[in-house]
Amino acid sequence: MLQKWRGQNQHVAQPLDHEKMIKELRVAIGPLTGHASKFCTDACLRRYLEARSWNLEKAKKMLEDTLEWRSNYKPHEIRWEQVEEEGKTGKVSRANFVDRFGRPVLIMRPGKQNTKTGEGNVRHLVYLIENAILNLPEGQEQMSWLIDFTGYSMNATNIQPKTARDIINVTQSHYPERLAIIVLYNPPKIFQALFKVISYFIDPKTYLKIKFVYPNDKESIEIMKSYFDTDNLPREFGGKANFNLNYDHEEFSKLMVEDDIKKAKFWESDNNDTNGHSETTS
Repeated sequence: MLQKWRGQNQHVAQPLDHEKMIKELRVAIGPLTGHASKFCTDACLRRYLEARSWNLEKAKKMLEDTLEWRSNYKPHEIRWEQVEEEGKTGKVSRANFVDRFGRPVLIMRPGKQNTKTGEGNVRHLVYLIENAILNLPEGQEQMSWLIDFTGYSMNATNIQPKTARDIINVTQSHYPERLAIIVLYNPPKIFQALFKVISYFIDPKTYLKIKFVYPNDKESIEIMKSYFDTDNLPREFGGKANFNLNYDHEEFSKLMVEDDIKKAKFWESDNNDTNGHSETTS
């Protein structure tokens, strides 16, 4: 009787048909044109479904919110000349090395914060996120963030809690499944107070990707080895590479201007070539 009861009542979860759900989400959001059509690749729809645990209605709402945000904010139209002032100190830049899995790395240096404009900081970071996505290798969808706290102090020039919250909101809401890992490298104790405040706004899945790393700490060294090839990682982050990571604003600006041309060509290309199925962008 026990075996019969189990056979009648035990629920066995059936695996989700992800490809079918991607098609259902595409139908649910309806016909798209222009930028929205090119943005909504199958890979993009998959990321939104993953971010909402494959709940179709929640993924649809999240994607629709992003499409509205992109229509108004136009992140793909931001050019380096518009955010260059924010980047003069090198507070955020794309590294000249990748992580162990070939993903681009954004290096952030809160100690080099140079402006007090919250919106300027957000716009500058959005620009660099879009730039990192543009430079993703084929088959790769994520990037890594390496946040270096050298020179950090809780003074007026550092990012304020509201700006940090705005950054969290933009990245979580409009760039789902784009972050592989966030390394907080050598954060001072004074940062803990700010982190406690902003952690309330961090999605649980994103929170698990945040790693506190400290020099000469055995566990931290293993974390860095698992995500970075130490032969290519600069010495200042515990690696063996002996190249100069000093930020050169002139050289970085040249690189960004070149990428702006590449970005413009991509978004201005014939939308009919993609039919929403290209894997090359968001």
